[in-house]
Amino acid sequence: MTSTNAELFDRACRTIPGGVNSPVRAFRSVGGTPRFLKRASGPHVWDAEGTQYIDYVGSWGPAILGHAHPDVIRAVQEAAVDGLSFGAPTEAEIELAETLAARLPSMEQVRLVSSGTEATMSAIRLARGFTGRPKLIKFEGCYHGHADSLLVKAGSGLLTLGNPNSAGVPPEFVAHTLVLPFNDVEAVRQAFAQWGPEIACVIVEPVAGNMNLIQPAPGFLQGLREVCTEYGALLIFDEVMTGFRVGPQGVQGLTGIRPDLTTLGKVIGGGMPVGAFGGRRDVMAQIAPLGPVYQAGTLSGNPVAMAAGLATMALIGAPGFYERLAQQTNRLVEGLRERAAMAGVPFAADGIGGMFGLYFSETVPTSFAEVTAGDVGAFKTFFQACLAQGVYFAPSAFEAGFVSITHDDAVIDRTLDVAESAFRTLAQSR
Repeated sequence: MTSTNAELFDRACRTIPGGVNSPVRAFRSVGGTPRFLKRASGPHVWDAEGTQYIDYVGSWGPAILGHAHPDVIRAVQEAAVDGLSFGAPTEAEIELAETLAARLPSMEQVRLVSSGTEATMSAIRLARGFTGRPKLIKFEGCYHGHADSLLVKAGSGLLTLGNPNSAGVPPEFVAHTLVLPFNDVEAVRQAFAQWGPEIACVIVEPVAGNMNLIQPAPGFLQGLREVCTEYGALLIFDEVMTGFRVGPQGVQGLTGIRPDLTTLGKVIGGGMPVGAFGGRRDVMAQIAPLGPVYQAGTLSGNPVAMAAGLATMALIGAPGFYERLAQQTNRLVEGLRERAAMAGVPFAADGIGGMFGLYFSETVPTSFAEVTAGDVGAFKTFFQACLAQGVYFAPSAFEAGFVSITHDDAVIDRTLDVAESAFRTLAQSR
C-alpha cells in the first residue's frame, strides 16, 4: 500500500529529529507537509503519492543535467559492479582530479573528499597551517557547511530557521572568526588594518547562494584579492554551489579572479556525495602525507561517486551547454518578473548561469540585511500556490533555485503559467 506524504512524515518524526536529515526539508518556514520523493527524471520529480512536480531544487544544485541522466546512471551501474568502496587509490580519482585541474587554472593540486562541509573545513585548516595564523574572515549570510567555526551569521538552513548561529558551539570555537557584511570591501580593509598579521584567510561564496542568490558588487571580489595579496592571507572561493553551475570555470572563470584555494562539491559528484578542495601547489604541499596539516577520509575518492562525477563533467563540457543553460534561466527569471508586474506584486528576480533567486521585495538584494528584509509571508503564499499546481521551488525564502539543461521551453512556460496564477492568488490575499 502506498503511504502518503503525511504518513511518511509522521513515521519519520519518530526516529529522525524533525523527520528530516537536513533542516530545510522539513518545510518549517513555509508550512505544510514535506514531500517525500520517490523518483525523478529530467526536470521532474514524483512524490510518494505519485504527484509530479517541475523541480527547481535539483538536489540543491547537482542535477545540472536533470535527474537520472542515462549516461550518469550507466556509469554508476558499471562502477558499482566492480565494488562500492575500496579504501585504496583508484585511477578514477586521478581522472577526476586531472579534470578539475584542467578546467580551473587556480587548482594546481586537488584533494577529493565526500562533502562540501568537509572541503571548506579542510581548506580553512590548510590556510591556517600554511600561514601560521589563527583568524579567518567570512561574510554574513554565506554558508560554508556546518563546521563549528563557520556557524556565525550563516545562511542556508540556519537562516531559514531564523537562527543565524548554532547551539553547541562554544564561544571559544568562533573567537577567531570575523564576520563582515557581504559586498562591503571597505569593511574587509578595516579588518585587515586591525588584524592583518593574524588573518589566515578570507572565505567567500563568490556568488552567494545560501541566503538566496546574491551577486557580488562590482569590485568586491577584486578588492578581496588585492587585500589578501597585500597582507599575505589566502583567498578561498567556496564554489561548492557555483562551481561548474554558473559557467565552465565557475565564478572565477567569469570574473578572472584567481583564488588561492577553491572548494567544490555538488555538480562534480553528479548527485553522489563528493567534495574537493585545491589550489596553489605550494599551499597544497602542506596537506598530509606531504605536510603537517592533517586531513583524511575513509570514503574520499569513492569509485562509484567518481564515476558519476566524471560522466557529469564530460557532458557539461559539450559546446554550447552553458549558453543554453543561461538562456533557460533568463527565460524563467524574465518571465517571473513579467508575471509579478502584471499582478501588481512587489517582486524581483535574478539569475546567473543555472542559478536564480526570487525576492519578494522591490529590488534585488545585495546583502544579508537586504535579503532578510524581504516579505517572507508573501514567499510562503507563492510557494504553496505553486506547489499545489505542481511546481516545486526551494521551501525557503533564503535559498537559491536551480535550472537544469532539461528545463526546456515547454517546462519553463508551464512554470510561468503556474507562477502567474500564484501571483494573482498572492495579490488577492492582500
